[in-house]
Amino acid sequence: MASLGTYAKEKGVKYFLIAFVDLFGTMRAKIVPATAIDLIAKSGAGFAGFATWLDLTPAHPDMMVMPDLETAIQLPWKPEVAWITGDLIMDGKPLAQNPRQVLKRVIGLAAKDGYEMRTGVECEYFLIQPDGSAISDGADIQAKPCYDQQALMRRYEVIKEICDSMIALGWNPYQNDHEDANGQFEMNWEYDTCLRTADKHAFFKFMVKSVAEKHGLRATFMPKPFLNLTGNGCHAHVSLWNTAGDNVFDDSHGEMGLSNEAYHFIGGVLHSADALTAITNPTVNSYKRINAPRTMSGATWSPNTATYGGNNRTHMIRIPEAGRFELRLADGATNPYLLQAALLTVGLDGLKAKRDPGRRIDLDMYAEGHTVTDAKRLPLNLLDALRALEHSSVLRKGLGEDVVASYIKLRQIEWNEYANQLTDWERRTTLDC
Repeated sequence: MASLGTYAKEKGVKYFLIAFVDLFGTMRAKIVPATAIDLIAKSGAGFAGFATWLDLTPAHPDMMVMPDLETAIQLPWKPEVAWITGDLIMDGKPLAQNPRQVLKRVIGLAAKDGYEMRTGVECEYFLIQPDGSAISDGADIQAKPCYDQQALMRRYEVIKEICDSMIALGWNPYQNDHEDANGQFEMNWEYDTCLRTADKHAFFKFMVKSVAEKHGLRATFMPKPFLNLTGNGCHAHVSLWNTAGDNVFDDSHGEMGLSNEAYHFIGGVLHSADALTAITNPTVNSYKRINAPRTMSGATWSPNTATYGGNNRTHMIRIPEAGRFELRLADGATNPYLLQAALLTVGLDGLKAKRDPGRRIDLDMYAEGHTVTDAKRLPLNLLDALRALEHSSVLRKGLGEDVVASYIKLRQIEWNEYANQLTDWERRTTLDC
């Protein structure tokens, strides 16, 4: 691309959303007219970092988003606007805690070892009433609503517009379905390098919310918006490639078609699973999904122990076929960039330390998990996860000591706010103690 100004003229773009994602995964943006875009591309769009979740103070100077021309996306539902992201600069230096730059730094470490991680994500979401009180479709009441054709078609116009948008963007979407909870959907598109997947993941959430609002609805990726229904997962499918373009996880002679490198990578994920959870499941609400009782459909479809199995969705890690594995831990609140950065970090650690994932467990963990006594339990709440992250030398070193310290500090504030709430349940159960 010659310049964003040229791009605007060729595409008929009048405005640009210059965007970035903060540590909490919140997308921030300024809207810039196309007439000024080449100037902004050189100097950057300025933001006050204290006003976002980046652990900065009002005394810090402006941070500048330097647009990455390769990330420009013309909004399919509003083609006069284009979205673009990039790197954050402060005082002429990269801002260490920008999640996208954290991921790029970890990608650089992997590249030095001759590796490139490629991933696909499956982002579940609910279509709900605008006030958030209930799902949007009052007729979606089946006890087992997964793949319900009628419910899927009642939301056809929304699903179609999102899928058409992905087709227009060249993402190669290949299937859309009604998920396990009433009012819940999932849309799948082709895997890519982990940076491109993170960019697409961030944009996908923005796109789904925008299209839902256009249709008078609201979309939520909240991990557990309804206690009796399955929560929103964000499953990641992972493979590792070398500089020759070969999938190093693929081994026709290996167990289940996976190489030793793949099992060492999985070993790294299992080794750091409790600390990883602070990134993959980053909110108070997250722990109502991964440690939930049975839902109305009969299963939570989420893990509570760090185990792996074959093509078995009751484990934290599933091996659906040769050459890749699926991490089922993350939920809809995970930061698109930190998810990839943390996953690659613990995987690289597994490769370097040759971590042994242990035996594959071919059990239904929902029905027989109590018989597996040596499996690591996942944290029961955000505080436990943050403490595990604080003690993880693997993630502190890989993501950056300052980044992890800032992340823990900000999430700890959130936990304290939650813990200091006086709930109706406490009053009902304790007033007469």
